[in-house]
Amino acid sequence: MQRIAVINQKGGVGKTTTTTNLGAALARRGYRVLLLDMDPQANLTVHVDKRPDLESNTLTNLLVEDAPLKDLVQTTSVENLFVVPSDTSLAGVEQVLANRIGRETILREALEAFPDAGLFDFVLFDCPPSLGVLSANALVAADRVVIPMQAEYLSLQGMAKLLEVIQLVQKRLNPALQIACVLPCMVDARTNLSTEVLREIDAHFGPLLAKSRIRNNVKLAEAPSFGRTIFEHAPDSNGARDYEAFGNEFLQMIGAAAPKGHTAAAPAATTTPVADQAAPAVDTAATETDVPPPELEAGA
Repeated sequence: MQRIAVINQKGGVGKTTTTTNLGAALARRGYRVLLLDMDPQANLTVHVDKRPDLESNTLTNLLVEDAPLKDLVQTTSVENLFVVPSDTSLAGVEQVLANRIGRETILREALEAFPDAGLFDFVLFDCPPSLGVLSANALVAADRVVIPMQAEYLSLQGMAKLLEVIQLVQKRLNPALQIACVLPCMVDARTNLSTEVLREIDAHFGPLLAKSRIRNNVKLAEAPSFGRTIFEHAPDSNGARDYEAFGNEFLQMIGAAAPKGHTAAAPAATTTPVADQAAPAVDTAATETDVPPPELEAGA
C-alpha cells in the first residue's frame, strides 16, 4: 500500500481536485484507492457525494478518540474508490492534541494497525492549507508527496517553508519520505504568465516538475457541486484528459506494479465500513490560514 500526501499550504491551488481525480484515475486502472480527507473544510468529502454535516464516523474519531481506521472507511459511487470523510470538528484537533505526546504519528500508527491495508494499493491524503498537526500526520504517514501548484507567481511564495517542513519530517520522523512531483494546476497556455511561471518552477524543481499539466477547465470546477469525479461528470473534458494523463505519468514515476487480483463482487455505494464488505472486483484491462509548522519531537 503506497501512501501519498497531496499538500501545499497555499489554498486554492488544486489539492482536493488533484486528490479526488488522481484517486479516481488510479481506480479506473484497477487499483483500489483510499482517500483520507484531512481538511476541516471537508471539500473532498463533498466531492465524492458525502454530507459532512451528517457524518458521524470521520477522521476526527481516529485522531482524537483512537477509533480504528477500519470502522471509518466508506465506499463511493466509483468502483475501487473509498473514502474516510471529514467534518468541521476536525478544526479543533490542533488544540485537542496540543499536549499529546507523539501527536504527529497518530495517523501512521493507525495505518500500521489497519487490518484491511492489504486490500488497498494506494492511500491518498488530502491535506489542509496549513502546516499544522494535520499536515504533519499526513507527512509522517506518507511515502511520497505530490505538490499541486497554481501557475501564478504567488504560488511560489511559501514553498521554501513547505520544503523546510518536509525536510524536518524526513530528518526526525520519516526518513523514507520523498517528493514525487510538483504538479502545475490551473494552467492557461495562452498566457505569457503561465509560461513564465512554469519556467520558474522548472528552474526551482527541475526533474521533480511533472510533465502533465492540469489546464483551466470549468468542468473541474463544476464536478464537486454534483458530488462526482471529473470522469463521472465530464469524461470527454480537458480536465478528465489531463488527470488521466497525470495518473499514467504518476504510475510510471513511482514504478507501480500492476493492480492486485481482487476477485470478490463489488459492493454498491454505501456508508457501510469497508471491513464488513467483500472486496470489489478489479477490471485489470481498464486502462486553507497558514500556521507555523508543528514542533516535531525527535523520536516521538
